[in-house]
Amino acid sequence: MDSSQAEPLNASLTSSLLDEISRLSPKAEEGHFDELRGNAEGLLAHWKTFFEQLEPTGLADLDQRTQELNRQVRDNGITYNVYADEYGPQRPWSVDLFPLIITTDAWQEIECGILQRARLLEAIITDAYGPQNLLKQGLIPPALVQGHPGYLRAMHGVNPAGNKHLHIIAFDLARAPDGQWSVISQRTQAPSGLGYLLENRNLIARQFPKSYESMHIAPLANAYRDLIDTLKSQSPAGGNTHIALLTPGPYNETYFEHAYLARYLGLTLVKGGDLTVRDQHVFLKTVRGLEPVHVLLKRLDDEFLDPLELRSDSTLGIPGLLQAIRAGNVIMANAPGSAFLESPALLGFLPAISEYLLNEKIQLPAMDTWWCGERAALEAAIPNLGHSAIKPTYPQSFGHESYESTLGGNLNQAQLDEWVGKITRQPDEHTVQTYIPLAQMPTWLNAFNINDASLIEPHSYMLRVFALSNGLDGWQVLPGGLARISTNDSGIASMQRGGSSADVWVQRTASNQTTDSAPQQVQHSKYAVRKRLVTSRAAENLYWFGRYTERSENILRLAKLYLENINSEYIPSKAMWIWLEKLCEQYGLVPEGVPTNHDHEEARHRIYERTLIDSLSSLDHATSVGFNLSAMKRTASNVRERLSPEQWSTINHCIENFQADCHKATAYQDFSSSLAIEALTSASQALAAITGAQTDRMTRDDGWQLLAIGRHIERLSFLTTALDLAITSGLLFNPKADDSGYIALLTLFDSTITFHAQHQQSREIGALVDLLVMDDENPRSLAWVSKALRSRLSKLAGTERDAPDELTRSVTNLQDYSLDLLIAVNANNDLQNLRSCLANCSQAAWNVSDEISARYFNLIHHNEYSVQT
Repeated sequence: MDSSQAEPLNASLTSSLLDEISRLSPKAEEGHFDELRGNAEGLLAHWKTFFEQLEPTGLADLDQRTQELNRQVRDNGITYNVYADEYGPQRPWSVDLFPLIITTDAWQEIECGILQRARLLEAIITDAYGPQNLLKQGLIPPALVQGHPGYLRAMHGVNPAGNKHLHIIAFDLARAPDGQWSVISQRTQAPSGLGYLLENRNLIARQFPKSYESMHIAPLANAYRDLIDTLKSQSPAGGNTHIALLTPGPYNETYFEHAYLARYLGLTLVKGGDLTVRDQHVFLKTVRGLEPVHVLLKRLDDEFLDPLELRSDSTLGIPGLLQAIRAGNVIMANAPGSAFLESPALLGFLPAISEYLLNEKIQLPAMDTWWCGERAALEAAIPNLGHSAIKPTYPQSFGHESYESTLGGNLNQAQLDEWVGKITRQPDEHTVQTYIPLAQMPTWLNAFNINDASLIEPHSYMLRVFALSNGLDGWQVLPGGLARISTNDSGIASMQRGGSSADVWVQRTASNQTTDSAPQQVQHSKYAVRKRLVTSRAAENLYWFGRYTERSENILRLAKLYLENINSEYIPSKAMWIWLEKLCEQYGLVPEGVPTNHDHEEARHRIYERTLIDSLSSLDHATSVGFNLSAMKRTASNVRERLSPEQWSTINHCIENFQADCHKATAYQDFSSSLAIEALTSASQALAAITGAQTDRMTRDDGWQLLAIGRHIERLSFLTTALDLAITSGLLFNPKADDSGYIALLTLFDSTITFHAQHQQSREIGALVDLLVMDDENPRSLAWVSKALRSRLSKLAGTERDAPDELTRSVTNLQDYSLDLLIAVNANNDLQNLRSCLANCSQAAWNVSDEISARYFNLIHHNEYSVQT
């Protein structure tokens, strides 16, 4: 077919697709702006462009793309705590397949209005903590500033380092039925969404690469880079500025975002306990001592920042932090004390304030807002209650009434009358804001052949956009945002109420970019490289991440070895059963008192086997495989900013699949050993991937050294215990007579292939001890583990190999022993020398564990730090 024939055919295909989309997508509900059609009958031009790029498959593969999108969300571990979820607070992040597309003209309207509002809020907070002319002129009621719990008197008169209070501001926007944008609310304390919107962009652009490219969507990365450069330029440390992101911790609903941003921006993720204040400077507690912190990007509400001056019961903050801020020794983005700007009541006063402070009229309007603390506003608000939103003036503030925003249109007359009474009794606690039906954007239904169903449904949404600091007096608006989609008829789009999200595509070209001012350039005399710091908390979690990984691997191998032998074609010796069952009891795979297999009675055989299978995935027993895998994940989650998405995904899949596989093995009354073995085999393979990522995908910093030390300690303890029990159980004294025990020991040490390559079919004790104890090239031998442990300890201590420190020297060196000495049998027919060697190795491992904890981790709770210069 020549090109002259192809063009009409392609046009025909496109026309057919657009007709199909029009047929499958109903119009927005009456009274709502329709993002897909606007006020016209057909699709808007930018949506036509978007859908045209779906050819030649059209809508046929959108279900598959949705499944791929959801899989990627799970693999990346993107989560959000949802208060309205009855099945638990944590769930995968919800993102719709279609983006919200904003045209160049519409974005210019938003951008200009947001830039003005960002300047206005900075001017308001500067005045509120300075001359307070707005209060003196009566342009803002004192109750909304000094009477607001978020106004911090401790910050009055303070000019923050960098001469700026605000660095990141979020604005929630709604689109009216006529297509005009209005401000609903503003967030200044710790606005969330910067990480989620970036991840949304990565996910959705990958699903529609042709549409993304052809529509000239504005990139996001430059705005983030400019923000970091601006913070550095305002810090006295300049290019050597150390920026940390302050998080409440893993239980916060947006913790994924905190870890994601820290990893993406190259920041140190810290909790309050990781920091300390000395001489009015903020320092980070690391395994090497105290390191200065110059900028804190906070994701913590102000009231929790400093227990000395704010909430005394806060365990999330840093004592003395406000004093360091007042002294100008640390930049906090945003500076404490901005919470009063978040009050919805303030919106009603901004037009007059803008004319007073900026000599400008408000460009981007807000919804009509009445603070009921003023008599005239109260009288105007009451008649409008039925078509307005009722909001708390001081949301989430101690000593003030707090409640969920309520739409008057959802209330009956009796409920409206009740609200009138509440507002009249406590007028200053309530703010009333005109409500308009939210604009509706197209969303894709993952329909799976639902007959005659509309596959594209309109859903109400709100748009969150961000103003980011861009120089001393400048701002820029992140060219995109976070669309929050309502999944019900409440008229409120909220992620905390179980809503979904959408990526926001802004069509933009170089010719129409608008910025408030150019960013200040950071001057570097030379290229600065900052070594990644390891906090004491991160070090402890990495250490236990290593230990739980190794422990899980060891007991998985032990459980699998037991089940394989009990179901083998031959009956092992009594010595082997004693050895295996003592190990299983030692490591808690089977509780004490369960009838054993020593006499090979079938009934007892099944009881022990069933008990082991039943306890494999238990989360109630601290020694089970399931518990240790979960503990591995928990410690990994505390250092998630250090793990790649692939590594985190592997951990999640390992645990989810193991729990599902174990359920299959115990689903019937007659427990299945074969299914249990399959579950253990799959989990063992996943753990091999996890340990491989630990070995090959992580930087060899102090944190990694401690992770490796944790693994070596655990392996040394397990292998010495297994070998010592093999001796005391009589497994090694006649290996030729008990071939199965010999092979089982090699299997547990994961050394069967190596042994056969070196010693063929030998069953001599000397050959076994040589490989499992003396061979320092076998990673499962005691010699290799102890050598690796000494190497890691020496690296951590910063000593040379030929001049190790005392802790490194305390680890047993197997080169100090001879093979003849270790296999010598004493008068009691006992391998006493070997057992003594094993005891020394085991004791050294636990001594190292105690010393590591005392030297690097316990300091989290003390002030035994020296400042690094």
